[in-house]
Amino acid sequence: MRRIEVTIPKACALLAAPMLAVLPAAAAAQTPGPAATTAGIYTCVNDKGRKLTSDRPIAECAHKEQLLLNRDGSLRAVIPPSYTAEERAEREARERRAAELRAAQLDAVRRDRNMMARFPNEAAHQHARQAALDPVRLAIAATERRLKELGAERKPLLNEAEFYVGKPLPVKLKQQLDANDAAVEAQKAAAANQAAELERVNKLYDLELERLRKLWGGAQPGSLGPMAAPPNGAASR
Repeated sequence: MRRIEVTIPKACALLAAPMLAVLPAAAAAQTPGPAATTAGIYTCVNDKGRKLTSDRPIAECAHKEQLLLNRDGSLRAVIPPSYTAEERAEREARERRAAELRAAQLDAVRRDRNMMARFPNEAAHQHARQAALDPVRLAIAATERRLKELGAERKPLLNEAEFYVGKPLPVKLKQQLDANDAAVEAQKAAAANQAAELERVNKLYDLELERLRKLWGGAQPGSLGPMAAPPNGAASR
């Protein structure tokens, strides 16, 4: 039997080639890809205790935790609640307050440990108190001496002023008396500030001593709460 061969012209072969290339691509497009198999199931329990499921996030449970399950029922992810702007602000405020409390507690622990290391006993604390008070006491003594000096300088000026009773004082004498008055007022103001500083330092050490006695007695560092504020808002040492 004679075999018949059919020859396709070269031009026709060139036209058919693109069509043949399209066929595998079209077949591949009809095959489900990975995205089609990754859809999950959302589930939650609403406020009425009813279990809800959906192929997308459940709006009724937006304020609650939702579970995202795979098709075989295994857990894929836990979806946290969706908060409103007000709820987010409130939550952030709570977190800030909690962080501030933790920081204050850590600061109290640090301060207590530092104080106990610096003052192992009451004698060491008393020695530190006196050392802190000494500069203030020296300043008070210097102010008292200056006031006495100003009083001594004023005495001859007053004696001279007696000659001008009922008459205007000479300009120089008046200036000397005014300068003396101003210097006395300045020293009195300094004395008041020094007395306040003496009281402040003593109160600060009193607060420390009260806390140290509890720590020396067995209280754990940080267990006594934050450090009490120093008097007059002054910074602690």
